Amino acid sequence: MIVISRNGKTTVISGWRAWLVGAVVFAVTTILVALFAFLALGIALTVTLLVFIAVPVAIGIALIASLFRPRP
Repeated sequence: MIVISRNGKTTVISGWRAWLVGAVVFAVTTILVALFAFLALGIALTVTLLVFIAVPVAIGIALIASLFRPRP
């Protein structure tokens, strides 16, 4: 049974309609949680690959650049 009070008016949803509303709310919530989980996983993978690839490349470029720098 779902009870909704709005502007002083009470609406009661019971029976199969309550089950249907509950199932729809559950499905939407599950989909939203899954989307946020995939988004978080994508961000985590992107940051990890950036750290594992871009940082060593930057270090290598800095080392090579230091070889071409004139000595004082």
